[in-house]
Amino acid sequence: MTGLEGVGGCGGENSTVVESREWVMSAYAAEGVPTSDHLKLRTTKLSLDADSIPDGHVAVELLWISVDPYLRTRMTGHDDGLYFSQFALNEVITAFGVGRVILSKNGKFSTGDIVVNPFFPFAEYCIAPPTFLRVIDPTAGIELPAYLSSLGVPGFAAWVGIEVLGNPKPGSNVFISAAAGGVGIFAGQLAKLKGCRVVGSTGTDEKVKLLKEEFGYDEAFNYNKETDFDAALSKYFPNGIDLYLDNVGGKMLEAVLNHVNLHARIPICGMISQYNQIWTEREGVRNLLNMVGKEVRMEGYLVGSYLDRFDDFTKEMETYTKEGKLRSKHKIYCGMESFIESLGSMFTSSNIGKVVIQVKP
Repeated sequence: MTGLEGVGGCGGENSTVVESREWVMSAYAAEGVPTSDHLKLRTTKLSLDADSIPDGHVAVELLWISVDPYLRTRMTGHDDGLYFSQFALNEVITAFGVGRVILSKNGKFSTGDIVVNPFFPFAEYCIAPPTFLRVIDPTAGIELPAYLSSLGVPGFAAWVGIEVLGNPKPGSNVFISAAAGGVGIFAGQLAKLKGCRVVGSTGTDEKVKLLKEEFGYDEAFNYNKETDFDAALSKYFPNGIDLYLDNVGGKMLEAVLNHVNLHARIPICGMISQYNQIWTEREGVRNLLNMVGKEVRMEGYLVGSYLDRFDDFTKEMETYTKEGKLRSKHKIYCGMESFIESLGSMFTSSNIGKVVIQVKP
């Protein structure tokens, strides 16, 4: 038995047990990209009898699962000053996902509802509490993967960084690193919608072309070719940088601090260039003193601290999407078995846009 039996009509009508594949953290990976030595795909049987579902809970079939860089930070075995605790060993990891309710014991949810949850187990089926579940409208003209990208964590991270913390004025010079990634694509578009001049850094010539032709960036450069970041920023920002959304840290952040304008703002969204190294081997930033003379504001942020603004974000991003002012791009991996490959892909230059897994192609 490999599918849903007796709920939704796939075979044995009297059975309410499914086989569900799920990803488990079997060992921590202090360095490098996690592999099958650290993550295991196992199959469990899940009862969907009404008596097996706690009151207030719902049974969900996962449709789409988000693969995000922050997942890597929960697999090191060290709480490195980060906001989420480490995944527990031998337990199912969690991720942002979109699913379909197949049985409900909660009056707020009905069979067939499409729901999103930032903490779904990384599994094909689950029994979920209502705490973080939110119903979405599949007929709203927005594709479901967008709820994991433009309307999910990456879009919210971009929106907070640009709209809330950056708040650039028309004509501001804005720089986005990892610009073709899940956050960067939306950050650049939001800055353009505010009338800014936007430049992005990315890892291939193909992505440079995409940023300029499809996502409206004024300029972009390939950091694998423009290896002298100081020289590159001098070329692309002759009038300095007013806002830098940092997704990479390390040498790029250090170079930016040589080109900031007075009262520049640097929201720190992530530091993906450093995630696969233990902290003692990460690249330091030697010129933080530049922040003093230029009175720069550098601020790390967690999207969870801005949940009171989530409704504002959703309304604005839905409007932009429906009006055709905001574009998404997804790198889709197929099937639960693709997780390790999809996770590793984020630490190369192989992906464009938001990485998602379609659970059942």
